[in-house]
Amino acid sequence: MKTSKVTVHPSFRIGAISPRLFGAFLEPIGSMVNGSMYNPKHPTADDLGLRQDFMDGLRSAGLPSVRLPGGNFVSGWNWKDSIGPREQRKAHLDLAWHQFIPNDVGHDEYLQWAERVGAEALYTVNLGTGTLNDAADIVEYSNFESGTYWSDLRRKNGHSAPYGVKIWYLGNEMDGPWQIASWEKNPTGYGVLAHETSKAMKFIDPTIETAACVSSSPFLSHYPEWDLKVLEECYETVDYISMHHYHSAPVGDIGALLAGYKAFEQYIQTEIGLCDYLKTKLRISKTMMLSLDEYGAMYRPAGKAHYGMNGRTPATSFYSFDPNQKYVHHDPDDWSTRMRRPTYGEMPGTLGTCSVLLTMLRHADRIKIGCATGGLGNLCMTDREHVWRGACYYPFTQMIRWAKGTSLECVVECDEYQVDGYVIDDMNQYAGFDHVQYIQSGAALNEEENELTVFVLNADWTDAHAFTLDARGFEGWTFLGHSCLKSDDPDARNTYEHPDVIVPEDVPSTSVKDGLCTAVLPPLSWNVFRFAKPEKVK
Repeated sequence: MKTSKVTVHPSFRIGAISPRLFGAFLEPIGSMVNGSMYNPKHPTADDLGLRQDFMDGLRSAGLPSVRLPGGNFVSGWNWKDSIGPREQRKAHLDLAWHQFIPNDVGHDEYLQWAERVGAEALYTVNLGTGTLNDAADIVEYSNFESGTYWSDLRRKNGHSAPYGVKIWYLGNEMDGPWQIASWEKNPTGYGVLAHETSKAMKFIDPTIETAACVSSSPFLSHYPEWDLKVLEECYETVDYISMHHYHSAPVGDIGALLAGYKAFEQYIQTEIGLCDYLKTKLRISKTMMLSLDEYGAMYRPAGKAHYGMNGRTPATSFYSFDPNQKYVHHDPDDWSTRMRRPTYGEMPGTLGTCSVLLTMLRHADRIKIGCATGGLGNLCMTDREHVWRGACYYPFTQMIRWAKGTSLECVVECDEYQVDGYVIDDMNQYAGFDHVQYIQSGAALNEEENELTVFVLNADWTDAHAFTLDARGFEGWTFLGHSCLKSDDPDARNTYEHPDVIVPEDVPSTSVKDGLCTAVLPPLSWNVFRFAKPEKVK
């Protein structure tokens, strides 16, 4: 058994934790919209055709925010074709995902779905094929009270009150060669467009905040130079940078999967450094905040990799322009056309998501928005008929519920390991990771509720850890308990028929004496330690 230690102290504060840190992402891919969100034939469908069982699951999980309606899809989508009576809406081809978009779910349905879920809508506008006027019009339609064509049209379409959307993304992955109308070859042009669009949107509603795209992957050869050129043009008028990263590991390589926090750390630190450099260069007092609004950590089978490309990723790496490829119509009640992905045991993916959540928590002073790409499924799993709680529901909701207040620095002492370099495909190529800690941690001090929560992930896939949590800085606080999520079966999954295969359990053997908490952390486990001031306990 290995030994490890985490030390927390109320004096070592990172920054305020935004509730938007624990959001999700929604895009009409496969069943995300047509099937899970929307199915007018489902027994629980409401007046808009939205599945109430899915909404109830997300609402009970406490989903705070959701970025929508995309995603690559949005760069070719005209929101104006998706409003008004459904029978009068225009159907289009979605070039991003080779599917039909009938616009049964349109702009109003997206926002009303978020309202009914109780989640804040974080909206992405089309700056691929869309224009500045389209972006200005959507703010007027969504947020202006009345008395104009667009605001009165919203009222005519059945929503008399403004939606009040506060966060607006200025396009999606605008540097990606896969993106419709990509600005890959003209970052200055996108920066100017983002600057002018942000101005126009804020002229209509000065209370909103905007986010500009930076490189959608640190693997792209123009990263981070593309980011620099964009922000030189729009730093003054935007409030966030929109960051995306998906960490991939060879199937079954848990060490590589859970070393992904090192890749996220490097990406985050690079973007912070770049923003702060521009803050000085441009003589602007504003500190730029970060939005990690698409992320994931996953196993991926190795694909083809072409040597000698030196990091260059041409568009043909993503689209072969196959004449045999067909556009698919996704009937929300027919799941036979859905994209089938390999299924693995839930715990590795759950811990991968937890690792990213902890990384964001450790940067809570600068990362104010986080949207897990699989977040909706993490909080409420669905199939054609049912909903249930997957393994990731538990740590995700624990973060939503208890990671509030101020993020505290966690000093980790533990053994380390190394991951050799590996290649997944042309784009996802890793040089390897050194000094990877088996123990990953984050902490939240909620002074309003007089609570301390320490989250600890044991990434060790072979050994349990004799663990010490040094909380002597919280002398006199009461220990509320230790919860542990683990599975001895690497292939285990929660299902509708068996939803309690992987659930957290209280650990009664964990003890605290003189501010030192001692516990045993099982291999590949998620652990939560909670404390309260005596006044809270009373």
